[in-house]
Amino acid sequence: MRVLAGEHPSVVVVDDQELFRSGLIGLLKERGIRVLGDAGLGAEGVRLASELHPDVVLMDLSMPGMSGVEATQRLSAVAPLVHVLVLTVVADEHQVMDALLAGASGYLLKDAPIDQIIDGIRASARGESMISPRVAGQLVQRLRQPSGLPPSLTGAELTPREEQVLELLARGADNREIAQALFLSEHTVKNHVSSILAKLQVENRIQAAVRAVRGGLV
Repeated sequence: MRVLAGEHPSVVVVDDQELFRSGLIGLLKERGIRVLGDAGLGAEGVRLASELHPDVVLMDLSMPGMSGVEATQRLSAVAPLVHVLVLTVVADEHQVMDALLAGASGYLLKDAPIDQIIDGIRASARGESMISPRVAGQLVQRLRQPSGLPPSLTGAELTPREEQVLELLARGADNREIAQALFLSEHTVKNHVSSILAKLQVENRIQAAVRAVRGGLV
């Protein structure tokens, strides 16, 4: 039987705190996540991920030498099919933006429950995105600040339902939460999200949220 990446995804853990790294690896393995390797430095993490091709790299931001943001940027260039999920203690809005612009597909904080981290890994492996609710709030607030630049999006032919989905998406809600809020099935929400990404001409949920807020759609 073929195992889907979203069910038992493979990961590489990159974090300079050895105690945290080893503890996290143990928890991931207990929950069926395949850990292909781990690294304590950003450069080593880039090398491992480019060789092992995991579904997801769990990336810390604050590391000696190459930062997590730079490592994410390099991974996006050398291994574009590998998804980077930031897992860090840093909730600073500037670093959040830097990481997302570098190519991260999600952003979670280390104090998140392990179940949320697992959900984030599985979402990243499916090509979806997950952002910590605390970080999502800061991100939206940051994006709403006037930038002096014209909106990156003047509008899109979204249906009223798609606009509702996009607003919840921009606030960090996942498909299940959107489905519950709008009384829809998760399958229907997934179809709406796919349509939204196509209409906004973006690749993932984070880019959709950024363009929606910058363009004044939400």
